[in-house]
Amino acid sequence: MRLIYRVVSELFLIISPLIIIYRILKGKENLFRSTERYAIPSKKRLPGKLIWFHCSSVGELLSIIPLIEKLESNSNINQILITTTTLSSSKIFEKYNFKKTVHQFFPIDNNFIIKKFINYWKPSVLFLCESEIWPNLINTINKKKINLILLNGRMTYRSFKKWKKIDSYSRDIFQKFDYCFSQNKETFKRLKLLGAKKIYNIGNLKFTTSKKVKAQFLNKKTNNFFKKKRILITAASTHNDEENFIIENHLYFKKQKKTKNIISIIAPRHIERVNEIKKYIENASLKTHLYSSKQKIDNNVDIFIVDTYGELNKFYKISNIVFMGGSLIKHGGQNPLEPSKFGCKIIHGPNIDNFTEIYKKLNKMKISNVFSNYKEGIKIIEKSLYKKRLIFDNKKIMKYGAKILNTTYFEIIKFI
Repeated sequence: MRLIYRVVSELFLIISPLIIIYRILKGKENLFRSTERYAIPSKKRLPGKLIWFHCSSVGELLSIIPLIEKLESNSNINQILITTTTLSSSKIFEKYNFKKTVHQFFPIDNNFIIKKFINYWKPSVLFLCESEIWPNLINTINKKKINLILLNGRMTYRSFKKWKKIDSYSRDIFQKFDYCFSQNKETFKRLKLLGAKKIYNIGNLKFTTSKKVKAQFLNKKTNNFFKKKRILITAASTHNDEENFIIENHLYFKKQKKTKNIISIIAPRHIERVNEIKKYIENASLKTHLYSSKQKIDNNVDIFIVDTYGELNKFYKISNIVFMGGSLIKHGGQNPLEPSKFGCKIIHGPNIDNFTEIYKKLNKMKISNVFSNYKEGIKIIEKSLYKKRLIFDNKKIMKYGAKILNTTYFEIIKFI
């Protein structure tokens, strides 16, 4: 299996320029930083101890931000390197003014490229976040005797079944971790069955909160526009086909006499889909407006599309009901904690495998509701539409998150 993976990674390296060009044309890759994929750095490696965190995308990055803030004040650390795979995550990173921390795009998992990357950055420890398992990287880190930690580890049942099909290879990979910090009991059990030696179930870092995030507000014109409207729903991190639920929902309430002056908000997970979504909505005879547009907002707009990254909190502040995307399709859901902290009612589809533990807690607190079809979703919205914003004590969530953050911090500094 190891040989097969090596061959595949060599072939991928050969065709990678074509893939990167395609991604640049699709707006999924940064043209000026694309060479980082080949371990050509755009930032300097400072003298002293460097620790490395690798996250996949936005959700994983945001989950470690509070931890990074804590580590920045640690005098034993000279530099922190964060790598991610997506363009959107790099844009989120830019919103934080870190002093010690730099960002690079994750290099291609090819032996030559990985060795080149590690030889330049020389990390003392590597933290792979959630489910970022890269065999060539792990083998190289192990050979160089660099500490390897699985941070906020997550293993879904689907992933577990795939790893079990190649059991001996899986054991070889997971035994190389010096420590695995799991985010839930299910992951703890699955990591153990896959051969991981030292596992500690700390809890999910997504419960933690950044202290340095500045309060975000809509500009005066946009805010005044929404004050005159009744927001039906804010759809966060929607994926392909999920916008149809928002369209159906909007059309239903638009026909009702008692629901006047309504508007819906859609914030797609991938903003490169915006033009496609816009056409789809307009084909349903509904008017749209893009948040990035400099044109005056038409008072008859039906659906407001958020086509920028990192600004959803501005809309959570003015919303009563939030639909969490990735839950009506087989994606595994999206993290609902942010809107819940703003007192929003959360509704979601049945596919929430990636955030089961979080949704269980929110369901117990009567903050979230699940629906399996459009009619059920519309009924939930109808019941909540005329209610005041949720007023609940989020101190429990904050306290729980602080405990996870402190425990994680004190555990990982043992490796620094």
